[in-house]
Amino acid sequence: MELGTQLLQYLLSGLATGAIYALIGIGFSIIYNATGIINFAQGEFVMLGGMVTVFLLKAHHLPLWAAIPLAVLIVTLVGFLFERLAIRPLRKATPISLVIVTIGGSILLRGLAMLIWDKDTHSLPSFSGDDPITVAGATVLPQHLWILGITLVLITLNKWFFSHTISGKAMRACSCNPRAAALVGIDVRRMVLFSFVISAAMGALAGIIVAPLTMTSYDVGGMLGLKGFCAAIIGGMSSGLPTVLGGLILGVLESLGAGLISSGYKDAIAFIILLLILFLRPQGLFGKPESERV
Repeated sequence: MELGTQLLQYLLSGLATGAIYALIGIGFSIIYNATGIINFAQGEFVMLGGMVTVFLLKAHHLPLWAAIPLAVLIVTLVGFLFERLAIRPLRKATPISLVIVTIGGSILLRGLAMLIWDKDTHSLPSFSGDDPITVAGATVLPQHLWILGITLVLITLNKWFFSHTISGKAMRACSCNPRAAALVGIDVRRMVLFSFVISAAMGALAGIIVAPLTMTSYDVGGMLGLKGFCAAIIGGMSSGLPTVLGGLILGVLESLGAGLISSGYKDAIAFIILLLILFLRPQGLFGKPESERV
């Protein structure tokens, strides 16, 4: 295979992988902007999306088109309960305490998934077959196109929700100044709840659409969550286009590194990028440095 074709192959694969990281990263950003905390249980919402869908397909023999929305609904309910039972009771907790709570929640969800299901790796059927599509000499699986298409739709809906709905504008107000939002009558606690519900739903969809390619198991959420967090950091913790670009950049660099250097460095690349961003530009590639009035 010629070098140009190889690079195109890595680029297309990286864009599909990066789209998943972008969805997970947006979930991180939504909760961070609403609460000021990093929800390290976000990766477990991704894992639950894939595992619940597999369970519905194999144990209850539901068709794929019925199992997917039901799985998203179930994981959304998990996000709802997580906020109600783990986050809301700690009203005056410091951000670091809440972060520790989310780490504990992540461990709990992972352990419950292992007990309810098993330690085996499972796969979902592709949405529209496994016959590759040739693009300028490179091959793309139909599932890659599903990932890119669904990601584009979700990002568009996310942009519309935060720009044109009352609830979305209220959540944006809470992210800017929770106290001022409360003074004008916005229920801040309800907006925090909405942020967990939306993030859980997006995480579940990310886990479902990637499972036909990477398969799923009880412990896949940790690594996917960290890479989604890296995408959010690159995008400056924005719930919009910057995080999407951060995810795509991460996916492409990861794919190029694995293809041109060694697949053994695939996971390390994400953490090297994360450390470089934190050291050299903590506000992210697309974020603005914070200024403080004296």
